[in-house]
Amino acid sequence: MDTGLAAAGGADLSTPAAPPHPAAPSSPPVDVSSFIHTPCYCEENVYMLCKELIRIGVADPTGTDLYVVFISNEEKKVPLWHQKASHSDDGFICWDYHVICIQSRRSKGVVDFVWDLDSDLPFPCPFIQYVSDAIQPLSFGNSIYSRLFRVIHAPVFLRSFASDRSHMKDPKGNWIELPPKYEPIMAEDGTTNNLNEYITMSVEDVADLESMVNDIYCNKHGVLVNETILPKFFSQLPDPHP
Repeated sequence: MDTGLAAAGGADLSTPAAPPHPAAPSSPPVDVSSFIHTPCYCEENVYMLCKELIRIGVADPTGTDLYVVFISNEEKKVPLWHQKASHSDDGFICWDYHVICIQSRRSKGVVDFVWDLDSDLPFPCPFIQYVSDAIQPLSFGNSIYSRLFRVIHAPVFLRSFASDRSHMKDPKGNWIELPPKYEPIMAEDGTTNNLNEYITMSVEDVADLESMVNDIYCNKHGVLVNETILPKFFSQLPDPHP
């Protein structure tokens, strides 16, 4: 996540009143403060979050129930609500991109959870509540603010993602925002930087739902989902706990 907090260009980003969402199920006994969080490095924060969820046993031992989700679009203008970095009462902010983790545990009688270290919503937050409150489907039609979601299976992401943090340096090589204290993340194959491959998105790359469900477990960069498909996508995935 870069430091630019772009205003929404005066567009009407209001949303129609949403119906009340169901009561949140019991959340795993974890606190947001127990996870590594470096401001403006959401991709690395989620990488470390996935590893910690696996380590403490909240996720499956290999992370098969976790999905990393990059949220952006062609214009790098992503409206989200309930973000801690916001200066407005409703938590509105317009990121260039954002990254969250979604945990799918339907076989255990629990709805899908969203883990967002930058949100003021419950941690974790039931997926349906996060969509309603944080994503807030836009009240207008096709626009530059329509969000795209790159969904990557966590075991694939943890093997493949790499960042040398060069996107957070100015032309003179100075840090725009201070980096995490641990070493930069390197992919298993030795790749040192591929962040741009995850945040670059085009509506032309959104495939049909059946193809995406089949491809997510083998594609290095996951699959690209639009706002229309998102609510249906996770319900179509095979159960990781047969």
